[in-house]
Amino acid sequence: MVVRRGNGDVLAFERGDVAAAWQLPQGGLQAGETPVVAAWRELEEETGLGEHDVRLVGEHPRWTVYELPVALRKGSRLGQVHRWFFFEAADDGLTPTPDDREFVRWRWLSPQELIATVVDFRRPGYEEVLGAS
Repeated sequence: MVVRRGNGDVLAFERGDVAAAWQLPQGGLQAGETPVVAAWRELEEETGLGEHDVRLVGEHPRWTVYELPVALRKGSRLGQVHRWFFFEAADDGLTPTPDDREFVRWRWLSPQELIATVVDFRRPGYEEVLGAS
């Protein structure tokens, strides 16, 4: 999660496969990768942001879990577990570059706006983490 220093807004991205579905970057662990290394890699892959754009300032103390709705389940994939990291924008004029696959647009949202617009099955994790950030 990238947070804007000036007012605490969160950098949100619109999904490429579902118009008007906004969320935070996320991704999976590769073999031998730690969660924090994966967070940096996924942030760069999906948003074009790296260590020159943001700095790591914290980590949520617990993993969050959600189940996918039945219609979205594929094979044995029932849901996801997330580890959340907090990044601070080095400059409030930060300009990410969405990957044009998973994400197509970006905007700053207040934590409350993001919670209200994230897809229902992800909302409990967002409420837990954004309420604590």
